[in-house]
Amino acid sequence: MDIIVVFLSVALGFLFIQSFKNKLEANHLTTLRKLFLYHIFFGLYNYFYLGSDPIRYWALAKNISFQEFVSYCTEKSGTYFMLAIDYYPSQILGLSYFTGTMMYTTIGFIAIAYFYIVALELVPYNSKFRGYDLFPLLFFLPNLHLWSCTAGKDTISFFCGAIFCYGVLKPYSRIFFIIAAIAFSYAVRPHVALFLVIGYGMGFALSSKVTVFQRVIFAIVFIAAAFVILPSVMEYAKIEETSLESFNEFSSEKAGLLSRSTVGSRIDISSYPLPLKLFTFLYRPLFFDINGVPALAASIENLFLLVLTIRVFKNKPIETFRKAPVAIKGMILYLIIGTFAFSQTLGNLGIIIRMRNMFLPGLLIFFLWSFSYAKGKRMKNSNNTKPVLPT
Repeated sequence: MDIIVVFLSVALGFLFIQSFKNKLEANHLTTLRKLFLYHIFFGLYNYFYLGSDPIRYWALAKNISFQEFVSYCTEKSGTYFMLAIDYYPSQILGLSYFTGTMMYTTIGFIAIAYFYIVALELVPYNSKFRGYDLFPLLFFLPNLHLWSCTAGKDTISFFCGAIFCYGVLKPYSRIFFIIAAIAFSYAVRPHVALFLVIGYGMGFALSSKVTVFQRVIFAIVFIAAAFVILPSVMEYAKIEETSLESFNEFSSEKAGLLSRSTVGSRIDISSYPLPLKLFTFLYRPLFFDINGVPALAASIENLFLLVLTIRVFKNKPIETFRKAPVAIKGMILYLIIGTFAFSQTLGNLGIIIRMRNMFLPGLLIFFLWSFSYAKGKRMKNSNNTKPVLPT
């Protein structure tokens, strides 16, 4: 059974790519196939060298009763819901953790493919970095793949962000994608569902590229959804009241707990000012944090992201954001909300990289949009400039 399911998982990835043969050019289909093989490599690396939470989920799911499964599906969220997701493949089908990793690897790749398509549809001009095309180079960043193939909440949250963004491109015909994204992210991480609906609700409200009616309707729907989700988020986070003091207490407590795990990558953020906390979440580990080969690889990647960010800030980022399509606005606001929230509580660089990954595609696509927008302005100015004739 394991061999069959692994084969079907890999086949599903290639069939998913092939389903876009009438929408994408051959070179993009080829790139997606390369991305899938690249992603499978990280799935294998994830299985052999990483583990912890996903392994525990898989093992625990093998031993829960059917009554617990029903309860976890209907009444629980977070880890309990992950046990419910893993119940059928791990216990009923008796699949191994390796097979489960390959299944989640395919789910993570499908999410990356959706983000790829979003970038392809929304970014009109490609740009280069050191002679290399940024698209699709940014989609080969290692950590984007490493943390989207774990058999756990990280991959599901990443997938929800992808189908939500893809759904927003055509919200009326893809409403199922939006509903499914909210439902699954709510079940896995209620606070992430809240970030999604607030971020994209604000994106619609701030967009000038959709009609006023659409802005009002979608903003109201998403903000209403946020109010519906908020009580569950408070319960999930064990915060009894929405006061500033309770949030501060919660942040301090979580920061202390999380900074004590994973010796060698923990950091004490309790004394950090807000800008440094934000920087830590987005761009660390850097070279002064290196404690092994994985940290070195992450440092190189983060330095690359930092360099691109500096370049973006040279391209009038506020104007670039205002001119961005609603889906990109939503991704950036989702990133900003998530960064502010998680940067207050996470004091472990390993956990930071994992949690940042569900927001990373928004940053990457905004890079592409920013350079594309600047390039479009230069082309427009060049075309409108008439040569000055000598007198």
